[in-house]
Amino acid sequence: MGILSSLLAACAGERPHNLGVRDDRLSSCPSSPNCVSSQASDERHRIAPLAFSGDPDTAFARLKQILALRSDTAVIEESPGYLRVELHTTFFVDDGEFLLDRVKRVIHVRSASRLGYSDLGKNRSRLEDIRREFSPEEVQP
Repeated sequence: MGILSSLLAACAGERPHNLGVRDDRLSSCPSSPNCVSSQASDERHRIAPLAFSGDPDTAFARLKQILALRSDTAVIEESPGYLRVELHTTFFVDDGEFLLDRVKRVIHVRSASRLGYSDLGKNRSRLEDIRREFSPEEVQP
């Protein structure tokens, strides 16, 4: 059992120290394809932010509620308008960040793998799942 625990710990990787908000921006993605960010300038890494209408605090609270209900997500850091989470798959841990932009009425997102080069689209697909939960299509009568 000790070997399996060691192997799983190695797949998790170390928690990065370069994440967080600087000058109202999340960290840039590395050149590898295992990261997406709504603040990225290149199409390879770009993903749309979470858009909302109404009260920014209500929207951010809704996001926190959605993340709290996910079995693959653990909040690591929280400050007003910012969340840092760990996103777990069977063997790997990815790092996610969410930054509230009150003026533009969006929540910027970033998700990156800790290890490896390619994530086979997992970070993008996971954030799109969160987007669907955050912004459900209105039901027509």
